[in-house]
Amino acid sequence: MTKRLKITLLFVLLMLVHLITSKDVFAYEEVDVDLTGSIYGKITLKGSIPKPRIFSLSLYPFGSFCKKISDGKGHVFLKDFIVGEDRGLWDVVIAVKDVTKGKPFPLIQKEFVATDCMFHPADVAAREQFFVDDFGQMHHEHPNVAILENHQPISVINKDPIVHNIQVFQNERGNIILNAPLPVSRRPRGGALHFGRDKRISQLICGMHEFMQSWGFVVDNPYYAMTAKDGTYKIDQLLPGEYIVGIWHPHYPVYERKVVVSENGSIQLDFKFDGDIIKRPLYESQIRFRMDPATPEENMLHEGEERFIIDD
Repeated sequence: MTKRLKITLLFVLLMLVHLITSKDVFAYEEVDVDLTGSIYGKITLKGSIPKPRIFSLSLYPFGSFCKKISDGKGHVFLKDFIVGEDRGLWDVVIAVKDVTKGKPFPLIQKEFVATDCMFHPADVAAREQFFVDDFGQMHHEHPNVAILENHQPISVINKDPIVHNIQVFQNERGNIILNAPLPVSRRPRGGALHFGRDKRISQLICGMHEFMQSWGFVVDNPYYAMTAKDGTYKIDQLLPGEYIVGIWHPHYPVYERKVVVSENGSIQLDFKFDGDIIKRPLYESQIRFRMDPATPEENMLHEGEERFIIDD
C-alpha cells in the first residue's frame, strides 16, 4: 500500500468518525401520532419593559428614504420587547429538544423581504408588523423572530429602491456565516446557513442599515412554537415521554425546563422573563454609543436605566 493511499484512507476514516459522532447528523423519523399529548402555556415579562434602542437616520445611507419607519424627527426606534397589556410577551420561541420521531417535519427554507428599510418574514402579513399609534404615527414592531433549520437556505427579495446587504451572525460565536449584497432586484438573494455544532441563535442585519434586524432560532424537529401577541403558545402531537423544553427570546439565554407528556395529556408550562436583566452583546449597548450628535441627551439610554450582562 502506497503512502498516498494510506493517507487517503486515514482521511476518509477520520471523516466517517466525525460524521458518526457529530450531533449535526440527526435522523428524524415520521411516525403515527394518534396517542399523543401537548404542551401549552403563556410567556410573560416581569419587571420593567426595556426601552427601545434609537438610531439616527443621518448616520446611514439613503436615510431620507427610510423615514417612513422613523419618528418624524429623523430617528428609528428599535423596539426589542413587545408586551401586551397583561404582560404577555410576543416573539418568544418554545422548542422541544432532541425529539427523534413524531409528526411530519417539512424543510424550513426561510424567505424574507426587505421593504421600507426593514426585514420582514415573507409569510407574515404586513398588518401584523406595523401599528399606528394614537397620534397617527406608524411604527414597526420588533423583533421579527424566525424559525430556521441548519444547512438550509434563507433568501431575501429587496423591494426597496435602494441597496441593502445581508449579514447573518451566529450569535453564540459572534462570527458571520452569510454575507451577501442585496441590490435593487426582484431576484431572491441569500444562501445556505451552516451553524456550528449546538449553535441555535442567529441575527440577520443589513450591513448598511443597522436598525434592519431579524433574529433566528435553529430547530431540528417540528415541535416548536412562537408566542402570539398575548404571550400564549401550544405544541401538540408529542409522543408520550420526558422532554427538555427550551424557552428563548432575543437578549436572553435559552432557559430549559423538564416536562413529562402522557397519552392525550396536556402539560401547562408558563414562564416569566425578567425585564430588569437584559442579555445584550456589547455592540448593542447604547450607553455612550450610537447617539445622535445633535441631541445626545435625548437619544442616549442613561446609566442605571437597564442592567446589561456582557458575555466574556
